[in-house]
Amino acid sequence: MPRPTRQVFVCTQQRPPGHPRGSCAAKAATPLLQGLWAELQKRQAYEQVAITYAGCLGPCDGGPNLLVYPEGVLYQRVTPEDIPELFERHLLGGEPVERLRADASTW
Repeated sequence: MPRPTRQVFVCTQQRPPGHPRGSCAAKAATPLLQGLWAELQKRQAYEQVAITYAGCLGPCDGGPNLLVYPEGVLYQRVTPEDIPELFERHLLGGEPVERLRADASTW
């Protein structure tokens, strides 16, 4: 299998209800991850993109969080509705989606 151009890490950290840091799992990270996998399959983009679930990426209050490498772009508050744009513009096109990008003070 060739090395993909981009690697996406999706935080699926789960903490108990009421935990002070919250968690991406409580903010619908699982449907987001499943939507990303579905879009990957639909586009048959396996040579360009790899998608992996991850533990905590840090800024829990802004979840669900995605981290895209090799650029090191952190996205926050991503929803399943954002998936087509993320794929088209960044994951396949190389242009980060600024409206979803974490603030510079966060990352």
